[in-house]
Amino acid sequence: MSLSAPNPHRLPSGIVRDDEHLLVAAAKAGDNSAFEELVTRYEGKIFGLTMCITGNRADAEDATQEAFLKSYAHLNTFQGDSRFYTWLVRIAANEALMRLRKRRPGEFSIDEPLMSDEDLMPRDLEEWRPNPEQYYAQAEIDQILNEAIERLDADFRTVFLLRDVEEMSTEETAEALGMSIPAVKSRLLRARLKLRQKLNRHFRLEDSN
Repeated sequence: MSLSAPNPHRLPSGIVRDDEHLLVAAAKAGDNSAFEELVTRYEGKIFGLTMCITGNRADAEDATQEAFLKSYAHLNTFQGDSRFYTWLVRIAANEALMRLRKRRPGEFSIDEPLMSDEDLMPRDLEEWRPNPEQYYAQAEIDQILNEAIERLDADFRTVFLLRDVEEMSTEETAEALGMSIPAVKSRLLRARLKLRQKLNRHFRLEDSN
């Protein structure tokens, strides 16, 4: 197949290659090797996402497997209005959250509104960075950060992972989670604020003056 066809998707992405839509077209036409290539490209990313959402390896493995099985089974319904990866992320996130809700019935759903006027007000957030005199090794700092992320509520954690870890755009994150752009911005802001609070005793804010 030719790789010179233009990519119709305009949203920026540091994850998706330009030939993704060609692989999807080939897979829809019955080329199983094309779908296997999509699995190879995204399996690690999807597992990392489901692992961070569920905090449980068995649930993450099940959610990842189910996401790929469902995407394959329903591939003909994929219209190509968004990237395949974005569509896959939405399936995987829903699968992971479904398993998390079974273990933690009190968790919020990503589809529930969670905004107020206060959430949408701009706030100045100083960037945290490791204290130069920090006694922790980098690996220990990473562990502290990962544990803080894991303690976020699932709805905040999912948005934070897609935007700040996976580096998806706000628009792409909104597409993947079926949320509005303002809702994504609100939850990302609140996730960052919660992380800042949790990390306050390990990191110090640099004086901007």
